[in-house]
Amino acid sequence: MNLSRREFTQLLAMAGAAGLLPSCASSSKNLDKMYDIPNWGDVRLLHMTDCHAQLNPVYFREPNVNLGFYDAHGKAPHLVGERLLKRFELGNDPIATHAFTYLDFQNSAEQYGKIGGFAHLKTLVDQLRGDYGKDKTLLLDGGDTWQGSGTAYWTQGKDMVDACNLLGVDIMTGHWEFTYQDTQILKNIEDFNGEFLAQNVRVTEDALFDDAPAYDEDTGHAFKPYTMKVLNGHRIAIIGQAFPYTPIANPKRFIPDWTFGIRDGDMQELVDEIKANENPAAIVVLSHNGMDVDLKMASVVSGIDAIFGGHTHDGIPKAIEVQNNSGMTLVTNAGSNGKFLGVMDFKFTNGKMSGYNYKLLPIFSNMLKADVEMQNYIDTMRKPFLEKLQEPLGVAGTLLYRRGNFNGTFDQVICDALRAVHDTQISLSPGFRWGTSVLGGQTITMEHVLDQTCITYPETYAREMSGEQIKLILEDVADNLFNKDPYYQQGGDMVRVGGLDYALDPMGSAGSRVTEMQLDDGTKIEASKNYKVSGWATVGSKAPGAPIWDVVAEYMRSKDTIDFKKINTPKLVNIKDNPGMA
Repeated sequence: MNLSRREFTQLLAMAGAAGLLPSCASSSKNLDKMYDIPNWGDVRLLHMTDCHAQLNPVYFREPNVNLGFYDAHGKAPHLVGERLLKRFELGNDPIATHAFTYLDFQNSAEQYGKIGGFAHLKTLVDQLRGDYGKDKTLLLDGGDTWQGSGTAYWTQGKDMVDACNLLGVDIMTGHWEFTYQDTQILKNIEDFNGEFLAQNVRVTEDALFDDAPAYDEDTGHAFKPYTMKVLNGHRIAIIGQAFPYTPIANPKRFIPDWTFGIRDGDMQELVDEIKANENPAAIVVLSHNGMDVDLKMASVVSGIDAIFGGHTHDGIPKAIEVQNNSGMTLVTNAGSNGKFLGVMDFKFTNGKMSGYNYKLLPIFSNMLKADVEMQNYIDTMRKPFLEKLQEPLGVAGTLLYRRGNFNGTFDQVICDALRAVHDTQISLSPGFRWGTSVLGGQTITMEHVLDQTCITYPETYAREMSGEQIKLILEDVADNLFNKDPYYQQGGDMVRVGGLDYALDPMGSAGSRVTEMQLDDGTKIEASKNYKVSGWATVGSKAPGAPIWDVVAEYMRSKDTIDFKKINTPKLVNIKDNPGMA
């Protein structure tokens, strides 16, 4: 049962003492003002990212494993649980614990209720903009907005474009936006009322020769690289940085004419050009690099005042100050699934940034009134799909979640479904970081399954693979996750496996991290022997099988309670006392 408003208010007093929420939240008389942020400075930037098309409030559990090594060891974002609370001086506050960690998630979620929801988010955004002055604020969206739900899939992202227009998003960049066909992407951008920015996406020379659309044919930019906004008399430059590895992590066949990359050299040139010609008071990057990549970019590219980051779904309570040749760059990351809203206030002296104030606000949907217009839009848009979305498939026998470096309980259910329906020894499922959580005892609906699986390349497969091929897959993903250089990390989690156990040394060299591979029954995997393997989300050619959501639904319908006998999590080597491991 959710806490009453009175009980919730009492807990908010502790949250105010910990600095998570404004002190006004501690008084029941000021309950409706718990999200008031004092008007400070000259310009306010609001930041959301990685909502993954979640228009309604959801549950979302933070990871208990987020390992960092080498220069990232013991530093944000690679901190979990108590260590994260200690690093950001959040104390023992139960609300901070629930918002930023996995600790006691089931009980806390039952008490505090769901998070996010665009109708609740709009109420907060309108308040924060209205109190401060709408002409002095911008709302930035870091991308991964048009994908992640059944309605986004069925409308090709149009439901989210319309919702963002209603929310008042001014600027966005992208990643999963690029998993629709290029013509649909351009149509969605045309329908978006704000600006879509991406300095690091180019049109190929061959496509330009064939008159493919481009923002700038001379530079090859597919999209506008930056924009200049005047807020409260101050010129603020916003540069877009889309996910650099899109054609590798996702099918290139959807976007054959576009090339991507980190392109930090181009970023430096653009920053220098803006400084020389535009007289900016601040230069901000709206990024979908992932936080480790943003931290490195902040250290090597000078002249950026702040990077508002996304992709890796890290809810970081405070801005990280990164020193570089020009002084300091602030790096933030605002979580995922509509759970947080970042609020950055800048102060300027003599035309330059002289101070900042940053808060990452958790969106507790039962403490923010739903905006009527937005809720009406959501209800109307969802109405034709409700019967399918609400189909009950079974009851969760335990807390089902995804996020974590190696496995999640919902991922295990997906892997078990693949093995059962396709009758295979082993199953493989991508290490996607998006996907909502389902509380133990809650009815699992088709919508929950779509929240975990809804992509534009959902087809499943069952095929023979040699032990050597399976190892190569595991090694390749491990290198993407644990490469010493952040620029070679793609920001996902380890491929999930069913029916397979192995040992993993994250500190090992490429190609030698994975050992001790064996089937569930202990049979050793042999390199030259073939095994029957099922999976989904092939990046290359289209797979022949049914969509993954149909496979998982078929499996769930055969059971009353959705549970599993075993979690196929690897045995980890060389991780002793790592603060990113609970």
